[in-house]
Amino acid sequence: MKDINFSPESAVSHLNHEVWEKVNRLHLKKAISEFAHELLITPELLHQQGDVGHYLLRADYGNAEYSFKAQKLHLDHWHIDEASIEKVINGQAATLDSLKFITEFRDSLGIPAEMLPTYMEEISSTLYGAAYMHTKKQLSACELTVAEYQDIEHAMTAGHPCFVANNGRIGFDASDYQAYAPEAGAPVKMIWVAAHKSRADYAGIERLPYEALIIRELGADTLGKFSAVLQEKGLNKADYYFMPVHPWQWFNKLVHIFAADIASNLLVCLGYASDEYLAQQSIRTFYNITNPEKHYTKTALSILNMGFMRGLSPYYMSSTPAIMEWITERLAGDAYLTEKGFTMLGEVASVGYRNHYYEELGRSLAYNKMLSALWRESPATVLQPGQKLMTMAALLHVDTEGAAFVPELIRSSRLDMDEWLTRYLDCYMSPLLHCFYEYDMVFMPHGENLILILENNVPVKAIMKDITEEVVVLSPDVVLPEKAKRLYAPTPEDVKLLSIFTDVFDCFFRFLSAILVEHAQYDEERFWNLVAQCIQNYQDAHPHLIDKFEQYDLFAPEFTRSCLNRLQLRNNQQMVDLANPSNNLQFFGTLKNPVATYKRASAEVVEPV
Repeated sequence: MKDINFSPESAVSHLNHEVWEKVNRLHLKKAISEFAHELLITPELLHQQGDVGHYLLRADYGNAEYSFKAQKLHLDHWHIDEASIEKVINGQAATLDSLKFITEFRDSLGIPAEMLPTYMEEISSTLYGAAYMHTKKQLSACELTVAEYQDIEHAMTAGHPCFVANNGRIGFDASDYQAYAPEAGAPVKMIWVAAHKSRADYAGIERLPYEALIIRELGADTLGKFSAVLQEKGLNKADYYFMPVHPWQWFNKLVHIFAADIASNLLVCLGYASDEYLAQQSIRTFYNITNPEKHYTKTALSILNMGFMRGLSPYYMSSTPAIMEWITERLAGDAYLTEKGFTMLGEVASVGYRNHYYEELGRSLAYNKMLSALWRESPATVLQPGQKLMTMAALLHVDTEGAAFVPELIRSSRLDMDEWLTRYLDCYMSPLLHCFYEYDMVFMPHGENLILILENNVPVKAIMKDITEEVVVLSPDVVLPEKAKRLYAPTPEDVKLLSIFTDVFDCFFRFLSAILVEHAQYDEERFWNLVAQCIQNYQDAHPHLIDKFEQYDLFAPEFTRSCLNRLQLRNNQQMVDLANPSNNLQFFGTLKNPVATYKRASAEVVEPV
């Protein structure tokens, strides 16, 4: 819960010179690496020593020069030695400063002048959060191998691997940060409101009517207490839907912007419910720690974070359960997905509230996404004895002492690295390939959206979450029910396979491979060979799809470079139009495909017996 006695000193207790220097150096490593990867900046190679190059980077302003050592890995990944980064101005040593770096390279980054201050605020907030995480006592990489699901979730320090400004959370004050940020690990209780049915809509899967959901989530005692609030006001409970709201959202947005509806009892505050939750890495999704088998709860949260205001559209929410039912039905009974244990967490119910004052100004306004809630199945309900959960984002985690988690996890499994990675790729990538080739369906399969089920610290199954807002159907031939029609997005043929090349190869495997190179001395060619073997195994098992394998060739020599930071730098307030995401992508050049060298001749394709 938020501490109302939070002292001004507590807001800055983690900010000191030593920590600030450390997080700036680490952040500059990331900024140089990702901006160079997207060809926004071009370091100059001075000389090469084996695999390591010595580079110089000249700023647009201020006569600043940066020098560093780096190894260029596959997919134009800059593996930079952060200890080697040095800055000079007019020949004099200068302090490493990420905020200054942004202004020094503002021409190269191409961010519009009117958006530059907000972007810098996001950078500063990202550094503030990094300093907090580096001073808060954390579990080590080794300790995390025996940690519980939520302990791992809240130990993550890096945020999205691609975005340089990935922890902005503009809107939170310092006490909000320590109350609601996932890394703070503070239990949160939801505020509940009664939303009048003239403004609100409930949608649920067929087996979950509103009454069944609400008694499950609140319990009889709390439900009775909330019902009494309405009764005391002379209001009829049957005219309302009960829904949770984020405490920050209530105090900072709803009480002002929805004041007219509150005054007229269209929206009634019911108070706090008793269950405690922990914020997940996605920040607006909460895991019930009082009863882990209850649903995840996702709420609108009108803070600016990583290119989006994190609201929830009531219009999208109204179709979410129907979309989930269609996806589940479409994939149900698929023998291959069943064999791989691929599971999706159902987004089973939602309540969305419409503000009539803003609705007529346009449904896409952030003001129309301030009051909605979504309930998603809990992963705790699918665990078998001897299994545990882990966010896939953990595979990219490096602790505050510089130790990487994934080598420790593999060592603890007692498998060799090749075998462990083979099993991981099979449970993660194989189902994604099947959904693409068999069903023309793609997800957003980055680390935070995947939960791994482990046995003896070996991945055995993958669980996909955050489905309905990010799933896309690529083929117009797929028959969609009315409420699911928004899933189809017209996508150019040469863009379709980027769902694997960009989201899996470039935005996850690129970083995983680099960590294995740096922290386990694992040959990156061996890693990409295993990726190629996983693809080939899938293709061998599905010879009827050979025409699609050739049409959408995962062994093509190169693929288009899709640039996430360029997206954010272009518009850090609304990075992508979710209704038509392919029209918002930023492409710049191509990347050499690291598995192309493993392409087999047609005669080598193995026919199943």
